[in-house]
Amino acid sequence: MTTERRGVRILIVEDEPKLAAVMADYLHIEGFETTSISDGAEVIPFIRTTPPSLMLLDLMLPGRNGMDICREVRQFSTLPVIILTARVDEADRLRGLEIGADDYVCKPFSPREVVARVKAILRRSAPPAATAAPVATGLEVDQQFHRARLDGEELKLTPVELRMLALLMKSPGRIFPRDYLLNQLYDDHRVVTDRTIDSHIKNLRRKLQVVRPDSEPIVSVYGVGYRLEL
Repeated sequence: MTTERRGVRILIVEDEPKLAAVMADYLHIEGFETTSISDGAEVIPFIRTTPPSLMLLDLMLPGRNGMDICREVRQFSTLPVIILTARVDEADRLRGLEIGADDYVCKPFSPREVVARVKAILRRSAPPAATAAPVATGLEVDQQFHRARLDGEELKLTPVELRMLALLMKSPGRIFPRDYLLNQLYDDHRVVTDRTIDSHIKNLRRKLQVVRPDSEPIVSVYGVGYRLEL
């Protein structure tokens, strides 16, 4: 096991034993530790008592479906979540992102691709440099420890949402084109649409408005992109 990944545990939530075993084997080769769960009803209790570093989550599960699991996880944790499912419709993918998933991979998939996405998300979730100084009024972001606060209140952001907020905070008031955000957030050359960015922005805006309900913290500029106004 590589030293830098010792203790990095991936939770595999999958009711197909062979597929779960294949994913575990590929992750072990890369130095990750794994735990596999096949019953959806067991996932939340496990996460609360033994938080993993990232979760690979199937949607069609006995006991409880993956969408409900992801939705509940987002009520108390910023755990990175990659959904693995046979549902290929764009509406299903967008729904998964809207409830807080960081990525969405359709079956059948290459285990190597999934491992690459796991590594990319974990790498972006724990950047080497910390920046805790406020760069917009009332807003603080610490990327190293994955923390964000607005007016002193902690924001429960996913890793993708935190990275997006950090990007927008570089120049409050500047318009960031969708293409720029896509390239900065997803550097592994996957096919990602503008609607993916829109879904993450929608979630981020909603969480900021919990603290400032009468504000429009992220403004949409039609046909161009987004700007932060705090």
